[in-house]
Amino acid sequence: MRKPYIVGITGGSASGKTLFLKQLLATFEPEEICLISQDNYYKPKNEQPKDDLGVENYDSPHSFDFVQYAADIRDIQQGKKVFKQEYTFNNPNVIPKMLTFNPAPVVVVEGIFVLYSPELSNLLDLKIFIDAKDYIKLKRRIVRDKVERGCDLDDVLYRYEKHVMPTYEKYIAPFKHDADLIIPNNNDFERGLEMVKVFLKEKIVHQPDL
Repeated sequence: MRKPYIVGITGGSASGKTLFLKQLLATFEPEEICLISQDNYYKPKNEQPKDDLGVENYDSPHSFDFVQYAADIRDIQQGKKVFKQEYTFNNPNVIPKMLTFNPAPVVVVEGIFVLYSPELSNLLDLKIFIDAKDYIKLKRRIVRDKVERGCDLDDVLYRYEKHVMPTYEKYIAPFKHDADLIIPNNNDFERGLEMVKVFLKEKIVHQPDL
């Protein structure tokens, strides 16, 4: 098999990574690309860090098992399949699935801390940062957490002020300029997406064998 080309995609919470990834993956055949999301590497709820009021902070780098995340990516690099239980955001109404990550010519590593964590960033061949203004990210976060996840608006705003923004300023924004490509997404990301599609299609054709 060909040596996997590892692409890291990051950005602040609600910057538009999920939609960007959805449209990117739709361009390729399933056997050409594999997505391994940071969301499936949350530590158990009882291991989550808490703020001064005792509220779990799921937007902290201490919320994730980066050692296992990096180990699974290395296994994929070596042509091995990886199995991981889906993380369901503590929703008791959702039965978690067992996810299978298959080796592929392109492997996408996605999450807000993929540039912050040296275990992950050192594995990346290409680093992409999806960028958006703070007020736009807040609006998107409200829609996502309130509408899609059923969170209370006061809880969404509390977490954004106390967890999301401090995390962005300390652990995400300082690494933006380590990225090879910064894609603005205040309105849309179409031009940046097209560039990435063309580049990765070339990599699939010309990537060397393991």
